[in-house]
Amino acid sequence: MARARGARTGEAGATRGTRALATLLACALLALAACGRGTPDVDGRGAGPAATPGAASAGARPRRPPSSRSLDVVLVTVGTLRADATGFGGSTRVKTPAFDRLAASGVVFTNARAHDVVTLPAHCNILTGLLPTQHGVRDDAGFRLSGSVPTLATRLKQRGYATGAFVAASPLDRRFGLAHGFDVYDDLSGRGSDPPFVVPRRPGTEVVSAALAWWNGQPAGKRFLWVHLFEPHAPYAPPPPFDAEYRDDPYLGAVAAADAALAPLVSAVLDSPPAPALVVFTSDHGESLGEHGERTHGLFAYDATLKVPLVVAAAGATSRVDDRLAGHVDIVPTVLAAIGLRPDPTLPGSPLLEPPPPGDRAHYFEALSARLDRGWAPLTGVVRGTLKFVSLPVPELYDLAADPHEKANLAPAREADVRDLARLIPPEAARPARRVGVTPGEIARLKALGYVASPVASEKESFTEADDPKRLVEVDRQLQELVELYARGPLARAVREAEGLVRRHPTMTAAVGDLAFLYQRADRLHDADRLLSAAAKRGVDTHALRVRHARVLVGMGRARDAVALLEPLASGGDPDVLSALGDARADAGDLAGAESALGQALAASPDDPRLLRDMGSLSLRAARYAEARDRFRRAVALSPGMPGIWNGLGSAELKLGDVGAALDAWARGVKADPRDYDALFNLATTSARNGRMADAAPLLRRFVSEAPPRRYHREIAEARSLLAGKG
Repeated sequence: MARARGARTGEAGATRGTRALATLLACALLALAACGRGTPDVDGRGAGPAATPGAASAGARPRRPPSSRSLDVVLVTVGTLRADATGFGGSTRVKTPAFDRLAASGVVFTNARAHDVVTLPAHCNILTGLLPTQHGVRDDAGFRLSGSVPTLATRLKQRGYATGAFVAASPLDRRFGLAHGFDVYDDLSGRGSDPPFVVPRRPGTEVVSAALAWWNGQPAGKRFLWVHLFEPHAPYAPPPPFDAEYRDDPYLGAVAAADAALAPLVSAVLDSPPAPALVVFTSDHGESLGEHGERTHGLFAYDATLKVPLVVAAAGATSRVDDRLAGHVDIVPTVLAAIGLRPDPTLPGSPLLEPPPPGDRAHYFEALSARLDRGWAPLTGVVRGTLKFVSLPVPELYDLAADPHEKANLAPAREADVRDLARLIPPEAARPARRVGVTPGEIARLKALGYVASPVASEKESFTEADDPKRLVEVDRQLQELVELYARGPLARAVREAEGLVRRHPTMTAAVGDLAFLYQRADRLHDADRLLSAAAKRGVDTHALRVRHARVLVGMGRARDAVALLEPLASGGDPDVLSALGDARADAGDLAGAESALGQALAASPDDPRLLRDMGSLSLRAARYAEARDRFRRAVALSPGMPGIWNGLGSAELKLGDVGAALDAWARGVKADPRDYDALFNLATTSARNGRMADAAPLLRRFVSEAPPRRYHREIAEARSLLAGKG
């Protein structure tokens, strides 16, 4: 699809000669008023044109305001927003008045890039000011930011700030470590994991509404607010009226929806605020939209996904453009400088509202998801000046000034430049990134986000051209299409496609796990068992696959085999393992052992609705019906869309004698998940037996026609009997 590329660059005179923010926030941006002498396009750790001697040596740094001066700080991150997908970024096809207003109120950095191309590590870079090789979070699954790593929130909290975060999607849930230092961290934690391939997110309007309520309730002048929006992330589903207005380009429709959601916050901050506020606006990464064969993001690090919008704004400022090479690691130093703190020498970035340090800067980046999920070659690289180097088995070198779309690989002809740039990649990048463990719940969420995540079953340290993601982009496309095919249906076609994928790639855990899940949904448990058993014999054996296998075995009536499969993993404390083990022990008749496993998991995650659901089921088995109802109610409050919760609640209500409440719960369950055949059966049969045959008949017929016959053959026979008037 045709799309305007690149943010506007502006004239050199406008970039270097504007005292753009001299009137801005006497407390925060005096630095800019003092640097009208020029801003060369470097920011100090190695990439971008060399600084002019005059700018680098023109006396002392601009004065910073005293740290006691009041200054609110607002950070806005929009997931998957391309640098060229806004009005101020050059697009004439999308309306983004709120984003553009921020750009008109500050400095637009037109040459800004992320260091990662997936959500969690990119936000760790933004909030810590560190590179991924320094803070250690390298992907969206299997990593946690250590509580010992200072973040912008912890730094500002120490200086008396009220701190609030409001995020829209589960990769940023508090369990990944970003909540440190925030008084309020409003995320999707406790809202539960949805069915596989369903995107766990919430609309930007809801996020901004909650953020504004918090903002207005805090004393002005010492507030730090982070707001994260997620609309532009695939699958693109802009709400009305943007769905109709952007019918031909739903990605841009989602961008416009995010802009509209943010508008109230922009107005609150920029329209006669009670205290000065510094606003930083950026995205975690961009989106490929088919460029280089990549449909979304996470596989490559071309500028379609690496370049990001970056604006530093405030009320009363005059807009200007700065084309220095900038990155996410510059955001923390920029904020700290604005509130008058001394530079932190442990941070690799530089304050963006001051003249850049002398020397060329090297901007490091990486894309490790394919390495960690599928065992493909790791991608690392560096930008310096106009040259971009990508380290892969087939190396790549681009001159971005002459070739902004990265079409002409210069690496074979410019070996000296390749060697020179390769030396700028941090030595730590060569060390293998090790996950601390990936739960099945994480994998389900990441599949829904399009990352097709599954931990590799074995490690390898050397790679050939056959492992280069460029050679495997078609496999990536097939994995993503499988997710979409399942969502659209029919299920049989998705199964056939997954079977073909496993035949071609029998050791790829992502493909094996997908096929096993699809076999389960198709009620082909014996096929799932054979698949997972054969995969384990080939060495394709992860915690996630074992949990999947155990669930299959329980469904087949082989609970004791499931227990034997999971017990060797129980000591690790993985809540998904413990949940599956509890279910298997309960089916094997060991209710005490089941309660022990589930209780251990629940102690670690007391607000996990999956565990509350499982504990509710255990209470039902033990005939503790009031306890079961309470647990299911807690689970429903946390995650009303999760499978099995409403069915369990209805069963508990029926046992306690409240038929109306039971029917209502089952009806809600069927609405939340039309494939919840347990809830459908209970709703239909209980309605029929309580004199509501007019309501029951269509439900019974639907159950007979849709329920998997192998699993529900007895229930189908019962439903037919009721339809025939014999029940």
